[in-house]
Amino acid sequence: MFDWINALQAWLQTWMSAEAGLWGLFFSAFVSATLLPGSSEIVMTALVTAFPAVVWQAFAVATAGNVIGCLFSYGLGYGAKEGLQRFQGVKVDLEHPLVQRMRRWGPPALFLSFLPLVGDVLVVAAGWLRLPLGRSMLWIAAGKATRYLVLVLGLLGVLSFA
Repeated sequence: MFDWINALQAWLQTWMSAEAGLWGLFFSAFVSATLLPGSSEIVMTALVTAFPAVVWQAFAVATAGNVIGCLFSYGLGYGAKEGLQRFQGVKVDLEHPLVQRMRRWGPPALFLSFLPLVGDVLVVAAGWLRLPLGRSMLWIAAGKATRYLVLVLGLLGVLSFA
């Protein structure tokens, strides 16, 4: 009588694999790094809980997706400055204290890109201010990898949050 439930469960399990989960994690990490809302930490936790063998692959995929998403955000900031100046005549107050602070700290400030909300703004601002792309991405990758490493170590029980 309930054979259809078993058939549905078997069909759904074909979609739930470690590989599909890694792709989902990549997409989630990419979106989370942009100004769009997202939480790749929840996806990573679910994936590692369901497939513990892929924990380090998940770490690499999440970090890569997040850094590539930041590259997209950097590009948005870079392009927005050009577009707003050219087509709208908008000029940024380069003497504003926040702008001066970002210029003074430069790419190392992008280590903090792992912070919620603030990190996204930092990355867009880095593109707007035309900070060096290579060094910026290096610092962004270090910050993002640190965040995911703390999460992975917590999931493995190496770190105790209690």
